[in-house]
Amino acid sequence: MQMTDNFFGFDEKILKLAEEAEAACCFKKIDEIKEYNSSKVLSAFMENRVSEQCFYGSSGYGYGDVGRDVLDSVYAKVFGTEDALVRHNFVSGTHALSTALWGILRTGDKIVSVTGAPYDTLEEVIGLKGQKGNGSLIDYGIEYEQVDLQENGSPDLNAISEKVKTAKAAYIQRSRGYSLRPALTIEDIEEICKCAKKANPDIIIMVDNCYGEFVDIKEPTEVGADLIIGSLIKNPGGGIARTGGYIAGRKDLVELCSYRLTCVGMGKEVGCTLSQNREMFLGFFMSPEIVANAVKTADFAAAVFSKLGFESFPAKNEKRSDIITAIKLSNPELLKAFCCGIQKGSPIDSFVTPEPWDMPGYDSQVIMAAGAFTMGASIELSADAPLREPYAVWMQGGITYSSGKTGVLLAIKEMADKGLVKL
Repeated sequence: MQMTDNFFGFDEKILKLAEEAEAACCFKKIDEIKEYNSSKVLSAFMENRVSEQCFYGSSGYGYGDVGRDVLDSVYAKVFGTEDALVRHNFVSGTHALSTALWGILRTGDKIVSVTGAPYDTLEEVIGLKGQKGNGSLIDYGIEYEQVDLQENGSPDLNAISEKVKTAKAAYIQRSRGYSLRPALTIEDIEEICKCAKKANPDIIIMVDNCYGEFVDIKEPTEVGADLIIGSLIKNPGGGIARTGGYIAGRKDLVELCSYRLTCVGMGKEVGCTLSQNREMFLGFFMSPEIVANAVKTADFAAAVFSKLGFESFPAKNEKRSDIITAIKLSNPELLKAFCCGIQKGSPIDSFVTPEPWDMPGYDSQVIMAAGAFTMGASIELSADAPLREPYAVWMQGGITYSSGKTGVLLAIKEMADKGLVKL
């Protein structure tokens, strides 16, 4: 730690605090999960005969793109599904989720969000916010209902059982979004799937898997979910894929989603890869290692901030199901200082001061620290928060543990330098 001090000028109190916090963390289980998932990914590469030919990109229609098709098969194998749709032209996780919703739902269908309100950026997709007539699900006659989580953050199984009886799809958000509720564990998701399928055997269960891939040894599709959806600038891109997303699950459902992404009748058979294949293969291969570093960074942050008297969700060494740590700071100045410190610890744009702004898709101003090699890549160390009560910040990422830990300490230093915390 003394060598770190030579570079960043940390006070001895901060170094002592970090040493104590790190000693309180237990990283053994994280490493065990990493090793299991690394083996799972490697075996999928070997079984699907990934070769250098898979890295060559296609142009135009993309017919016969071997790499694209093999990458789909690798994802399907790792996630325990029949098929997958992995594409660089998913512009975000929300785009992939929207594609899946439009792929499986039709006029007159009903979807039930069984984990409360969806993430902010999906509210206009569904039609809960925004102008009428903008093309939301509700505009097209798709009914929406939701089942709120119980006060302790656990799913309300009795209410879910009733609501899904007449629904086409049940929607699960694994991560916490901008809330302080716990991320759903694989065990929670399995329980929801069993409950929903018992009440309605034909229900399609789809899971927003963003931030959750490789945090545990299983994925939602291995415990009853029909579809999982995520972003490649989060966990499965491993900090290498520069864009993209995926949908994985039942073959018939993936095909319907592919018709929405391209067009009916062509689906997965078209779509050039423009030399993106290598990055997506390599990122997925690296993902278990990178996710483990992010989880360690998150656990360290929870440990060190608890020593400063701040509440974290989840707390240190608590079971995790995503890479996020939410830290309740309680006032906007602490929140801004935290984000400034994270930005100062970033390899890119460390000299930039983040400011709150009206970010598209959000109803509050959002401040975001994200000095990343890929813009907005939240597998890289980043932090963001809406400027509203309880003034909590959601921190995620860290492609190396050492740089992630340094970023957290610089956030503390920034808060201390501004006289907002006492060391």
